[in-house]
Parts: sequence; C-alpha cells; structure tokens
Amino acid sequence: MLATKNRMRTSANFSHTVRSGVRNGRRNVVLYMVSTSPDEPSQIGFIVAKTVGNAVTRNLVKRRLREIVVETVRQHPHGVNVVVRALPVSATASFGDLVADYRKAFSSASSRLKGKSGNASPLAPAPTVD
Repeated sequence: MLATKNRMRTSANFSHTVRSGVRNGRRNVVLYMVSTSPDEPSQIGFIVAKTVGNAVTRNLVKRRLREIVVETVRQHPHGVNVVVRALPVSATASFGDLVADYRKAFSSASSRLKGKSGNASPLAPAPTVD
C-alpha cells in the first residue's frame, strides 16, 4: 500500500509537478514527473476526473493505479514526484493494460527527466508488477 507520506495532498504540489515536470502520455494514462531534492520523500498523486466514469469506476481505476505505483515508490523512495492522470478509456482497460501503459510512460518520462536535468544517475524504469 502507498504510505501516507508518499501521497501528494496539496494542489500546489500537483500544479508544480504538472506544470514544471516532464509529461508522457499513453492510451490510458498521462504521467507527469519532476525531480525533487534527493532527501525529500517521493510523492505520488492521481487525477481521475468525472469523465472516467461514476464514483465506483473512478475509485476502481484509482485503486488499480495505486497498486501499480507501489513498486515505483519502493525503487525511488526519494527525489521524484509523479502525477498520474487517468484518461476516460482507462475505465474499460484491463489491469495489464494499465500496468503496461504506466511502465512505458514512467520509463519515457524518467529518460526525458534525466536529459532535462542533466543528472548523472538516471532513474531506473519501473519494475514489473505481476
């Protein structure tokens, strides 16, 4: 489960990550990522709008995404903030499709973030979740 300290809570954190970070979109999700101080815990936020579906559907999508990002937090406990925005098609996507899209988006965004910041140590791609 995603620890409370790793959940993004304020709109300022969401805005900073979405506006200042790198973005990578896939069929089911759009991922925004920004580097933070290496001693700050990583934070993860989710945007699941009403266009995704009713409350039950939105909560299902959010629970699935939370489960997927747990491995990211384990691999990168410090130094990165991530916002995952679910697109409307994610309501009908399988868990496997969400995992694949998240992994690809995370890998691409971390590569772009490394290039943008000139950081010598790249972020590793998200590990597999089976």
